[in-house]
Amino acid sequence: MSRVLSTEQAKTAIQQIQAIINGGFTDQISQLDAQGRVLSDPNVWDGPLASQFRGSTWPETKAALDKARTELEQLRGQLNQISTNIFTAGGGS
Repeated sequence: MSRVLSTEQAKTAIQQIQAIINGGFTDQISQLDAQGRVLSDPNVWDGPLASQFRGSTWPETKAALDKARTELEQLRGQLNQISTNIFTAGGGS
């Protein structure tokens, strides 16, 4: 039989991670995306560094942000399920 352990510290950590995700972290990623799109417009910012930003820096950064947002949403779902399982199993207080 495999061991199942859920301490108060684990429940608190789950709640803290959920609060960070729900508290605007994904919104901040969206705000970064919006500002990156502004800076990617050559009518707003142009020149050699702007061209580098548009050509490589921002596309790579945006891809990383999109991946982070997706993974955070998946983590939120997993934590909701874990939390539900803990409380269903009688680990809730």
